[in-house]
Amino acid sequence: MINALVIGASGGIGQAMVAEMRARGGNVTGLSRRADGFDVTNVDAVDDILGALPGPFHTVFVATGILAASGHTPEKQLSAMDPRAMAEVFSVNTFGTANVLRHLPRLLPKTGRSVSAVLTARVGSIGDNKIGGWHSYRASKAAANMLVHGAAVELKRTHRDAIAVALHPGTVATPFTADYAAKNKTTPADETARLLCDVMERLKPEQSGGFYDYSGAEVPW
Repeated sequence: MINALVIGASGGIGQAMVAEMRARGGNVTGLSRRADGFDVTNVDAVDDILGALPGPFHTVFVATGILAASGHTPEKQLSAMDPRAMAEVFSVNTFGTANVLRHLPRLLPKTGRSVSAVLTARVGSIGDNKIGGWHSYRASKAAANMLVHGAAVELKRTHRDAIAVALHPGTVATPFTADYAAKNKTTPADETARLLCDVMERLKPEQSGGFYDYSGAEVPW
């Protein structure tokens, strides 16, 4: 890990990732809205805070996201879609991701291996969508996946050994999933962090731009 940056460090997975990276000997910088005023939807705040970090970071992990807008739940039907609520979800999951990714060329080392990972979700896979629903969350994560893939393509031109991927963590036992995990097997956050760190350590440069789950298996776009 060496120097690592975790964005969304106050969330369930973010906290676990900070602890796991430190246990592996990493020098970890954690940023969150709660502790640092790091609001990924505020481009000026993102620019100010990331612009002040010295770097370089060999690992960048983005663990921000929301399931639904304030006062809403994930849509079960097309008729439940509300453009204003959708905009709030996209603001965090998609635009927030973009606000961070635009800083990667400066934050990463020019030479040598680095890994940048954005926590998305299998439900953001178009090819894996068999049941529909959760339209805002699915679409915002699918868009975030495209941003990660595009970032990987661009980084290869200037940072030959940089790896940028989207990661699916599974259903993790955190407050984020508490209302929706009843029918799914959940994994403790610390176990998920261990698995995700294992995946990041195994990734090869030719896998940059891919979408992988907590076991390292490729997820369809």
